[in-house]
Amino acid sequence: MDFFISSAYAQDAAPAGGLMSFLPLIVIFAVFYFMLIRPQMKRSKEHRQLVSQLGKGDEVVTNGGLLGRITDVSESFVTLEISDNVQIKLQRQAVTNVMPKGTIKSA
Repeated sequence: MDFFISSAYAQDAAPAGGLMSFLPLIVIFAVFYFMLIRPQMKRSKEHRQLVSQLGKGDEVVTNGGLLGRITDVSESFVTLEISDNVQIKLQRQAVTNVMPKGTIKSA
């Protein structure tokens, strides 16, 4: 009966190079860095700069889509006039975009 069953012998595994085994991980990390992490860091830096330069009289859009003119600026909050005699106070971080002067009149 032994002649029908062939013996299976373990083959020696090819020695994997140290760097070659980590190369796919390095490539994946590089792709994630250049396509996801780096652009997000750039957008975050630009937003911090925009928020730090807010001033009275700027016409801005909030992350909720409100368009208004800044009437007062404090360390953490801005007061936004969204209509005649209608003012709201919101966090500086809620401002997403500074619009060109005269945008409110044309809207």
